[in-house]
Amino acid sequence: MAYVPGVALLAALAVGCSAGADSDANGTDSKAGTPAVTPAPPGKYLTLPAPCRAVPRSTLKDLLPGAAELPGDQQDKVFRGSAAVTYDTDRKVGCSWKADGPNATRSLSIDLERVVSYDPAVSDDDRADTVYAKKEKAAGLSASAPPGPPDEKDKKDKKGEASEGSGKAKDPADADATDSADPSPSGGDDASSGESTGGTPGSSSSPEEALPSRILDDLGDAAFLQDLPKKAGSTAQHHTVSVVFRTSNVVVTVRYAEQPALVTQVPDGKELQEKAQALARKLAETLSE
Repeated sequence: MAYVPGVALLAALAVGCSAGADSDANGTDSKAGTPAVTPAPPGKYLTLPAPCRAVPRSTLKDLLPGAAELPGDQQDKVFRGSAAVTYDTDRKVGCSWKADGPNATRSLSIDLERVVSYDPAVSDDDRADTVYAKKEKAAGLSASAPPGPPDEKDKKDKKGEASEGSGKAKDPADADATDSADPSPSGGDDASSGESTGGTPGSSSSPEEALPSRILDDLGDAAFLQDLPKKAGSTAQHHTVSVVFRTSNVVVTVRYAEQPALVTQVPDGKELQEKAQALARKLAETLSE
């Protein structure tokens, strides 16, 4: 009988421990219903290609016609390209090429950026889309409203500004040409001043031949083309075409430019646009492999 209280005490302790365990279990179970944050999916691309080897030599020969006339060693140097300085080749790379020809200098550059989101709630693709959208906005374009012919209000405003500044109204055809392709390498005013494209067969372009900057709907997940013809004072005209596109979490920029050797020469904007787009599509295919 002396040992009965001890047994009862042990039994009571066992019951208490069991109750405490059940309480903890219940407490744990009550928190199990708390929703967990699911990390956003990573981007498709984990690395980037070697940029100076991303463009085949056959393509470079077409884009840089002056290189084909160089001696062997100099030709190889041009085709090797010059890699952009970068501190993380898994995140951003680039390469540029340049060749002087008898009639013009052609230059080409490509830049590839692999975007990574450090926010678990934002995917790499969404973050890359934000990076791309900033470039598109800087180019003055909008994916929701592709650029088209200017409306009548814009035409009237621009014609009014021209009248106030010069004291004479412009012909509507001139206003249309200015609105749709401004600045233009050979608009109506340039043609009347004697800088026509007729004196340089094979190397000239009229405003009607080269389309203006615009959204591209057949390249990557999103893309645009920016056309930038320029006149540097009394020197020869310089024309640059940029194609920017996004595929998953990589944003690619292609820049293709021509600087004619003579003031009277006008770069062929249509040719520059076509070749820049063709190269961008090849890069998109290479990334998808």
